[in-house]
Amino acid sequence: MMKINVNVEATPQEMREFFGLPDVKPLQDEMMSAIRENMREGVSGFDPLSLTRYFLPLQMESMEAMQRTFWDAFRRSGGQDQGGQSGGSKE
Repeated sequence: MMKINVNVEATPQEMREFFGLPDVKPLQDEMMSAIRENMREGVSGFDPLSLTRYFLPLQMESMEAMQRTFWDAFRRSGGQDQGGQSGGSKE
């Protein structure tokens, strides 16, 4: 077996460019300006999550769904059943 380690010194922006990932800075700036403007205007019922809804997959549309997904994954990886009991011998 041969093991090879490669260390790369690069900024996050350089790595995104190297891997061909899009530059999201303009989108982030636009979203932040919209959030700031709505906060200044004091829009009632303003929800920053509603601005990002279109960028999230349908399964992760709500924070509750995301939390439920994470907790289910934790429960499965921890060997717990639906009742929250640890797996083990039953008497």
